[in-house]
Amino acid sequence: MTDRVYLYDSTLRDGAQTQGVDFNVADKIAIAEALDRLGIDYVEGGWPGANPADDAFFAQAPRLARARLTAFGMTRRSGRSAANDPGLAALFGSPADTLCLVGKTWDFHVDTALGIERSDNIDMIGDSIAAALGKKREVLFDAEHFFDGYKANPAFALDCLKAAHAAGARWLVLCDTNGGTLPHEIERIVDEVAKTIPGDRLGIHCHNDTENAVANSLAAVRAGARQIQGTLNGLGERCGNANLVSIIPNLMLKMGFRTGVSDDDLAQLTHVSRLVDERLNRAPARYAAYVGESAFAHKGGLHASAVEKDPRTYEHIPPETVGNRRHILVSDQSGRSNILARFREFGLDISASDPKIARLVEEVKAREHDGFSYDGAEASFELLARRMLGTVPEFFRLTSFRVITERRFNVRGDLVTLSEATVKVEVKAAQAMTVAEGNGPVNALDGALREALIPVYPTLQDMRLVDYKVRILTPEAGTKAVTRVMIESADASGRRWSTVGVSANVIDASYNALHDAITWKLFHDGDHAARGVRGGGSRPSAA
Repeated sequence: MTDRVYLYDSTLRDGAQTQGVDFNVADKIAIAEALDRLGIDYVEGGWPGANPADDAFFAQAPRLARARLTAFGMTRRSGRSAANDPGLAALFGSPADTLCLVGKTWDFHVDTALGIERSDNIDMIGDSIAAALGKKREVLFDAEHFFDGYKANPAFALDCLKAAHAAGARWLVLCDTNGGTLPHEIERIVDEVAKTIPGDRLGIHCHNDTENAVANSLAAVRAGARQIQGTLNGLGERCGNANLVSIIPNLMLKMGFRTGVSDDDLAQLTHVSRLVDERLNRAPARYAAYVGESAFAHKGGLHASAVEKDPRTYEHIPPETVGNRRHILVSDQSGRSNILARFREFGLDISASDPKIARLVEEVKAREHDGFSYDGAEASFELLARRMLGTVPEFFRLTSFRVITERRFNVRGDLVTLSEATVKVEVKAAQAMTVAEGNGPVNALDGALREALIPVYPTLQDMRLVDYKVRILTPEAGTKAVTRVMIESADASGRRWSTVGVSANVIDASYNALHDAITWKLFHDGDHAARGVRGGGSRPSAA
């Protein structure tokens, strides 16, 4: 049995069935090209004739250098020949050189959904595969609901596979369509099927309804299957599909299988995962295995110290292998080792015996007692540390701000809510007062600040807020509760950074987090020309 496992990505079709996900053609092309660069063997572009987006994608399909562009469709309908079936005609007319045809293998569906003889279903599979091979160089057969069908009627489910195999299908893909099968069942059934159909012709397609899609896919490989179908980040309807972002490193680094992804390609994995989230305007899953921001994050002081001495203590692989990086978090559980490790991450070389380290540890613990949280706001921690060392210019100083929110009926009788912010700031020794309206008080405040700052700091034009969270820290205080605001920002360079603010006034907390976000960007853009005001002291607060 070969140790090569082939990877089939269905993000552009299965992933598009995710609630809240809608790929446009540019998204589909960008993702297909990223999958090709990664080394995926098959990239499924969609279902020709099913919707305008898929048709538009195939009309301008990208040229893939490594992957085979694949079109998805179904076997011919009952009562039609393969040569006279409109669905197959759309597939045959697509530019894809590989086709994946789905067909029924569960006798229950054949009897009740299709309402045809079981022998007719088997003929539909064989006829369709044979006709497709007359038009394209490679055909796959997706055996829909195979595991349910096999449990109910093994002989019929196998007969469907045999028909596709005899007709020349390269891959016979066993589908756990409703995601209800467990790993031990997958391994047993695939092992039994492999006694009839060679394992190097078998694939696996799993859904994640029992949180077992990755485990089920790997169990199928253990039993002999040599193709895995899945999606980036586990996108898919209901609970999602098997997550290729987890499967690929598990195959290569844990199980010793070869794929089309090289070691150098594997270092792109985190980038590709986040590229998809960026195209969808979604925050990446922080706790995702291998590629999440927290996948190699260490919070406890003892853990951080051990990792510094030997990363293998708490890291199962070097983060760089998959394009990720280690994060040493700072919190009230931190010790000197965490602080020093974070210093090294952002380029500060300070002796462990420097008394400022002890003061910073105590400052962090005191602030976290007051409600700050730095393990999710690394940018705010960096600024706190640099301010204690006196190395952060004060790019602007807030004199005051005022935010007004009005709720009223407009001239058309529609109820509208509008916020207006006025800020007075000192920027390079010059005073400025600006006013902006916004969709909410924080948006208005952000707009007014930008209006004052962008003429002096034009790099702020490409900065945007990508996530905003508010947490109530003292719920017993009701509407007077202390709040913590977390802001995640990004810019055109691809950087993402998080900041935190705490106050009994949610607007003040938001301003503090926003101030840190702007300051961090200006500092890392290298714009240290703020000489109108000097400083490195504590963060300014609203007057």
